[in-house]
Amino acid sequence: MNAQFDSTQTVESSSATDGLSKNPLEILQRAQHYAEENELDFTGSIPPTDAWYLIEQGLAVLVDVRTNEERVFVGYVPESIHIAWATGTSFNRNPRFLKELDSKIGKDKTILLLCRSGKRSALAATAAFSAGFAQVYNVLEGFEGDLNEQQQRNQTNGWRIHHLPWVQD
Repeated sequence: MNAQFDSTQTVESSSATDGLSKNPLEILQRAQHYAEENELDFTGSIPPTDAWYLIEQGLAVLVDVRTNEERVFVGYVPESIHIAWATGTSFNRNPRFLKELDSKIGKDKTILLLCRSGKRSALAATAAFSAGFAQVYNVLEGFEGDLNEQQQRNQTNGWRIHHLPWVQD
């Protein structure tokens, strides 16, 4: 594992997470196990609270892959770096995504990708992993979460439902 921390370190998490002691290596191992179980083509998938914990500890970089419009109208995580996977309201694939990811982050970092529901970020994770980013994870549930029975987001899961930090301009 190409993690940049002491794998034996267990740290008390903040109130933004579940309040339990966490071991960063165990978080990443669970994410990798999830990827194996679900036959994903990238390093792993991680729940929002675990993602925030790794970010708080300085062990991972959060990349928001949503469009500029989504960030402006819905909100964003202040600590995130924005590199759109797709652009505009028609979601045209950003042909510079991998180049931007490499120049802004680099292939040696642990990267967490976040989108609206976790689907586009999974596509972005697959592309990044195929391009040599060894530690790239999808944030499960995304920023707004899954649709509920009434076809609404922000009701059952997602970054915002977990009361993790976010802002809206």
